[in-house]
Amino acid sequence: MDKLLNEPGLQLTIILLSVPIIFALILMLVRINRIISNTLKTKELKGIYKKIRNLQPTEITQLEERRHELEFQLAGDELSPNRSVQDPKGLIDQATEVHDIRFLHTKRESKGKVQIPAEERQLILWYLGCAMFWLFVGTSVGFYLGIKFVAPDADHISWLSFGRLRPVHTNMVFWGWASMAMVGFSYYVVPRVGNTRIFSLKSGYYTLILMNSAVLLGSILLMAGVNNSGGEYREYIWPVMALFAGGIIITVYNLFKTIAFRKTEEIYVSNWYIVSAMMFVITILIVAYLPFWQQGLGETIVQGYFMHQGVGMWFMFLNLGLMYYFLPQELNSPVYSYSLSILAFWTQILFYTLIGTHHFIFSAIPWWMQTVAIVASVGMVIPVAAGSVNFMMTIRGSWHRLKLSYVLPFYVVSIIFYFTGSMQGTVEAFRSTNLLWHFTDFTVAHSHLTMYGIITFMLFSFTYTLVPRITSYQPPSLAVGLHFWLALIGVLVYTISLMIGSTLKGIQWMDKQPFIESVVTMVPYWLWRAIGGTMMWISHIVFAYNFYRMIKPRREIYLPQTPADMLEIIQHKKANV
Repeated sequence: MDKLLNEPGLQLTIILLSVPIIFALILMLVRINRIISNTLKTKELKGIYKKIRNLQPTEITQLEERRHELEFQLAGDELSPNRSVQDPKGLIDQATEVHDIRFLHTKRESKGKVQIPAEERQLILWYLGCAMFWLFVGTSVGFYLGIKFVAPDADHISWLSFGRLRPVHTNMVFWGWASMAMVGFSYYVVPRVGNTRIFSLKSGYYTLILMNSAVLLGSILLMAGVNNSGGEYREYIWPVMALFAGGIIITVYNLFKTIAFRKTEEIYVSNWYIVSAMMFVITILIVAYLPFWQQGLGETIVQGYFMHQGVGMWFMFLNLGLMYYFLPQELNSPVYSYSLSILAFWTQILFYTLIGTHHFIFSAIPWWMQTVAIVASVGMVIPVAAGSVNFMMTIRGSWHRLKLSYVLPFYVVSIIFYFTGSMQGTVEAFRSTNLLWHFTDFTVAHSHLTMYGIITFMLFSFTYTLVPRITSYQPPSLAVGLHFWLALIGVLVYTISLMIGSTLKGIQWMDKQPFIESVVTMVPYWLWRAIGGTMMWISHIVFAYNFYRMIKPRREIYLPQTPADMLEIIQHKKANV
């Protein structure tokens, strides 16, 4: 154990894991302080209502007088030399009263509405609504799979067996939830940065139909036992993925034409990422499904290429492009460095396309190819550091808003996970750490740290930024906060428990202990996995409710704050007597 703790890879992993934990504890203290403050204010509000109910006629008269005083307006000639300066209302003395710290911004609810064509808004909301559906269904399947680790005899139905449901879960959240949400956001960002309209709305709906058809048909076939014989994340048979690829091809053409008709001279960096990601995913699917190199080691190399490029050059690449648009929008400030974004763009293309085989260290794949993947994994420090610094510096000057905003914490957490999760991927590629963690649940933890902590948290952020702006309806703040904490604590419980258990499992394997002993060791950690997964699943129910509230108007209860408000209540009460 001491020898393993001396390994740099394990030490770096522990340090990286501590970053989101410390951040979560700080946020938790901030929220607890806010809950206490709100509790005291609620108690005070109840006292106000009680006092209003017991007001005497003389007190009501005083309220009337005070209302007239507050409605007092200057005539405009108070500073005229023909008038003597007087202050009968005591306004000058009261003007010195300050309730907020002057050098900090006061929380203001965004009431501005982004004006976009109604047809475009409808298309975007359809994409996000379908993505929301696949998120709930896909994570419900994952929730059930987590239960199966604790209760493996939950059912004896072939369609619900672990081997069939696991790819249903992964592919549904990959191609259904994340991909559909990203394409939907792309149909908003690309026209906005070009100051134009979507070239073809009809083509957008064609893509939506093809993507939904691929996920639905693919899921049914997987549950029926019809699959692509193995490769992780490419279990859909080729006709199903052809539907998905066809939809992306249509979208690429649609976005190219939209950019061509832009009214701005430059092409903003978000469009670089978005269009490049879609071109990459088409290339990735073609390479992964053509049969020419699908034998022996060639199939293994192609699998590593597909699996990692799908995550890094489709999900990560496109989400980074969206982040370069939505984060400045949320903060109402420009991106810190355009040059850093371009550096991250080209270095990610350079290094990420070479790292697929780092999942097959110590395999029969040529040693030089494994070494290239490890070196490229280390090279990924450049784009990850450039992107993380760029995002964090964009937030500079707005850190106080963490305690005032329910949306900004989603951004900050996703950026922290972007740095720690990506750096962990680099550390995991080392031969020493690969020897310990390969074939254990550590890979499952890492994939959730990246696909959920980075990609999904980014998509949560973009949703809470965009939807209220195009519908004018805000989600309930308490429900957004509940969603945030359930998702964050859930993913931390899920990943950290699996990482600890997997490390112990790897040690047992290296000590040549019987395999069954490692299974027994993992049982309590699988229980924690199920608990964390359950919290994440519940957070998605809350997220779906918040999305509904953002597209469906609801009558809000207005609390009385001024004498005029209180008098209106009294007059309304008299009118109803």
